[in-house]
Amino acid sequence: MSGNKAMEAEKAYQLEGPAKECELYAIPRSREVGQSYFTSVFTSLNSCLYAASLVWQTSPDIVIVNGPGTCIPLCGAAFLFSKLFVKACDIVYVESIARTRTLSLSGKILYHSRMARVFLVQWEQLAKQYRRAEFAGRLY
Repeated sequence: MSGNKAMEAEKAYQLEGPAKECELYAIPRSREVGQSYFTSVFTSLNSCLYAASLVWQTSPDIVIVNGPGTCIPLCGAAFLFSKLFVKACDIVYVESIARTRTLSLSGKILYHSRMARVFLVQWEQLAKQYRRAEFAGRLY
């Protein structure tokens, strides 16, 4: 979920059990719709610095993401810290159910860079097309 929807969901769903321990963070977008490529360099840098700070402060064991562009700086920071032996963190990527024939840009970046330890797709044909992807069925 993005932005305010994530914060509203936390209140709307009366989380119970281990889920009650979760924390939601808003990460600045790397690029707004229609934003120029030149200025997106600066907003992307801001997003990367914020994500690195967040990963450093929270020290997650696992990051589960589902595709929006904001996941790339977060995954990059978690991956970098893992490779530098600062903090081991697994990345699980779940491709959108809307992606039936090709991966999203975020999916392509995480798949080809091998940042995601687990790469899940929701369509069998994608799992056949991308060998390291695992078919997970429909995840709701």
